[in-house]
Amino acid sequence: MSETASPEIVPDTEHRGIVARLPQGPRDLAMLARFDRPIGWWLLFWPCAWGVWLAGAGWQFALLGWLLLGSIAMRGAGCVYNDIVDAKLDRQVARTASRPVASGRVSKKLAWGWLVTLSLVGLVVLLQLEPAAQIVALASLALVAAYPFMKRITWWPQAWLGMVFTWGLLVGFTHFRADNLGALAAMYAGAALWVIGYDTIYAMQDREDDALVGIRSSALRLGAGVKRGVALFYTGAVALWALAFWLYREDWVALLALVPAAWHLAWQVATLDGEDAGNPLERFRANRWTGALVAAACFVVGNAGV
Repeated sequence: MSETASPEIVPDTEHRGIVARLPQGPRDLAMLARFDRPIGWWLLFWPCAWGVWLAGAGWQFALLGWLLLGSIAMRGAGCVYNDIVDAKLDRQVARTASRPVASGRVSKKLAWGWLVTLSLVGLVVLLQLEPAAQIVALASLALVAAYPFMKRITWWPQAWLGMVFTWGLLVGFTHFRADNLGALAAMYAGAALWVIGYDTIYAMQDREDDALVGIRSSALRLGAGVKRGVALFYTGAVALWALAFWLYREDWVALLALVPAAWHLAWQVATLDGEDAGNPLERFRANRWTGALVAAACFVVGNAGV
């Protein structure tokens, strides 16, 4: 099924064949929650794993399974909420005009019902956490609720997303411990810069449409300097992660654990090409591997000698 033959399948969907085979109703709900684009939940999940593994509690596969489920559900809920709020704007952007709410295939009433359902799954996951981690998780709700409005009032909605999408780092860490908060803060700040970097890459796809309809983004703000801007954000992220590791464990060898992730980010910047229509999306999606590499580094540093 081609993109031109099926306007319901949005241009950046990953599992085009699977989604196209679903009946229309379930297909629309799956797309509304972005189940066809798992990159979003991986980017939400990896910081959770960073927090768990940096805390030094071992593999914790069961907890990570719950956090992955929570990432899928809450990323879906966030997307539904975002599409409800942004329906009018989405209709004016080519890449988002065919989304279920924007196109009218899913009513706002049904979308709110789907949002509640996904949030209930998130509640089940929340109940698996220690009380301190539950409080931290709930504290993110105000940030999540405000995010869709940021693109209307600031050129840097990516900075807000950086705070939201990395909150799982705080949740995973505080499930096990409440010390080493300096290291945790540095790790969180670095994670936020990482998000600003990769979401700026993502926003490069919509620069022309965003400018026409008045949507603000870091990609527009940086203009011709977008590649240098991404490089600075990524450099800051690696520097802060290195600081976090040093504050956690004063060992120069531990910093070597970040080399693979740093190399991967450098590759993204070096090969980023805004003139190639598919290049920014590919570089954005490559961050699932960055997340995995940082997770491996966190496991090594957090669990060395345990």
